[in-house]
Amino acid sequence: MSVPQSLLAILDQGPCYGYQLRAEHDRRTGADQPLNVGQIYRTLERLERDGLVVRGEPDTQGHIYWSITPAGSSAVAEWFGSPAPRARAGREDVAAKVALAASLPGVDVDDVLAAQRRSSAAELARVREELGAAEQADALPRALVLAARRDALEAEVRWLDHAAQVLAQHPDHALAVALATQRPRRGRPPRP
Repeated sequence: MSVPQSLLAILDQGPCYGYQLRAEHDRRTGADQPLNVGQIYRTLERLERDGLVVRGEPDTQGHIYWSITPAGSSAVAEWFGSPAPRARAGREDVAAKVALAASLPGVDVDDVLAAQRRSSAAELARVREELGAAEQADALPRALVLAARRDALEAEVRWLDHAAQVLAQHPDHALAVALATQRPRRGRPPRP
């Protein structure tokens, strides 16, 4: 999630100071780890430079409240009106690791798949447990984030099972790819 955009969205509800923004961000996004306060202030300074927020004078306790500008409110509306970016195709780490293992002689792709499946299944069990607790505690933002993570992990486990089935049809690394003999030219892909 975009930290600048999420901070702007919170500020669109009213002025806040740094630690208050941190608490609101965590409460509203179901964040696993709190934002670093230094990151918040650096982000606020960039948003100020870009004309999206303004810094107020310190109050009697020394808190500096930040307020959103009309341009900032427009940026929030645009952000909420746009779909969230997805990972680029071909950039999924698990799939890329399995594909690489399957293409290299001497790598036991079954071991790679089994280790990843164990890890993914353990994480799925942990997330399901945490989701149950979040739902019982009526922690809606956290429950929504955990439900998305659960669904993604369930899909990952299904894909790992599918990959194991496909690769079982190609014993002894029939997919193994030898190193290319043609040297690529600098900055350009090799010609076929």
